[in-house]
Amino acid sequence: MLLYIWVGIAGMAGALLRYGLGLAVSDIWGGGFPLATFLTNMAGSFALGYLTFRLGRRSSANPYTSLVVGTGLIGSFTTFSTFSVENIQLFQTGQTTTALLYILLSLIGGLFMSWAGFRLGSGVAKGGTPL
Repeated sequence: MLLYIWVGIAGMAGALLRYGLGLAVSDIWGGGFPLATFLTNMAGSFALGYLTFRLGRRSSANPYTSLVVGTGLIGSFTTFSTFSVENIQLFQTGQTTTALLYILLSLIGGLFMSWAGFRLGSGVAKGGTPL
């Protein structure tokens, strides 16, 4: 039961972080591209790639840490549903090029950021040498 509470607390923290990032980005970004959601999802992809590897390799790590951090914190920080709705809105308002760019950048960027996080988390730098 305590695990559910920790996942919920981490989820609340992730949602608040996402909301805060959204407010900060909206203060400086006025463009039609949904930058706040994009940055949130890129940061979350990187963090999940990094932490999945790092926490999985640490024998001293609590086995529930990755669940609390991955599902609770990062899972509520990132947002596929907002990404989807924003794309529908872009298509509906005739911003097809922006929508397609958003989809492409999100897919390629998310995969790249997950890979980069995983690679950094594994301690391997460019060229295969340990960090």
